[in-house]
Amino acid sequence: MVSQPPMQFNDYYQQVYGDRWPGLLKSLEQKEAQVLFAPFAQETGDVEWLPGCWWMTAERANWPTERDDDGLLRYYVLDPASVLVARALMVNPGDQILDMCAAPGGKTLVLVQTLGQEGLLEANELSPARRARLTKVIQQYVPKTLRQRVFVKGKDALRFGLMAKESYDRILLDAPCSGERHLLANTKEINQWKPKRVSSLAKKQYSLLASGIEALKPGGRLVYSTCALSPEENDQVIARALKKKPLVSSVETPQPSPFAERTEYGWIHLPDKCQFGPLYFAVMEKKTEL
Repeated sequence: MVSQPPMQFNDYYQQVYGDRWPGLLKSLEQKEAQVLFAPFAQETGDVEWLPGCWWMTAERANWPTERDDDGLLRYYVLDPASVLVARALMVNPGDQILDMCAAPGGKTLVLVQTLGQEGLLEANELSPARRARLTKVIQQYVPKTLRQRVFVKGKDALRFGLMAKESYDRILLDAPCSGERHLLANTKEINQWKPKRVSSLAKKQYSLLASGIEALKPGGRLVYSTCALSPEENDQVIARALKKKPLVSSVETPQPSPFAERTEYGWIHLPDKCQFGPLYFAVMEKKTEL
């Protein structure tokens, strides 16, 4: 971890979080709590508010290497809030689903779990390297019968709104973002950080969200998420979409976990409260008519 983040980085987030920032910064530099997610096992797990998941512990360090009778890996390690984000999509049987920025694949596995016998999932990732990782995850975890309904694509997600207008019942947009937890672990990146980085990402995030909204069927549901701390990349992106895209509305959802904190349009998990995250998400639906 970086011993001391640059002053402008500290100043920026101090303005956002005030007296909470020093403790939040410290929590970002500590090891995050993770869960072992079992996509296709029947066990309930030991996380009361997150069925099918177990807390990752030293005693369970060998679990990610365990395989079932078909040779598939049983447990995928990820942030528990990532499971909540994908489940917030509330997939129905037979839905056409788009995971716009799918790599590395944890949320994709959660979505595959919900496909049933008729649904189809398009897992999209523009980066060839990240797409290869996504493909490997699907091959390692997903049974062949389900794999036939999962299609890995390498499209520019900004073009879905033009090329696949009103084509999907459910869309997950886990948008590229600041990712402050990972940023703090990269000395070169954090030392080059400037506030305009946040603004630049927010513009791209809005463009991706606008594309997703256009690709969503009337009556469809979209979940927007980031692992960013800044409201500029979170609620403010949603606010802009609500202003510019009258066909979508914000959906108020129940508190997804005991640690989730309400924002104007969604929920955020922050590591000083729960030891995992940051992870923000908001739910939108497309109206059938104005």
